[in-house]
Amino acid sequence: MTQPEKPDWRPTWRKPIGILALVVALCVYVFLAASASALIGNLHVLVQTLVYVILGTAWLLPLRRFLIWMETGRWG
Repeated sequence: MTQPEKPDWRPTWRKPIGILALVVALCVYVFLAASASALIGNLHVLVQTLVYVILGTAWLLPLRRFLIWMETGRWG
């Protein structure tokens, strides 16, 4: 009977680099969304609400795959 393979608990470079990349990407995303506020401010208040809800949640779409990459090294 063979022993089950132990998980590799050695730290990798993906987590610290991934965290830094995530923080930088979020800062850039927030800056771009904030700089678009002059254009968005001219819209009807209900359209503004919809735009900000979409912008506030759109950054979550690639986050799952990115976190999987940080943990496993694979994109899916």
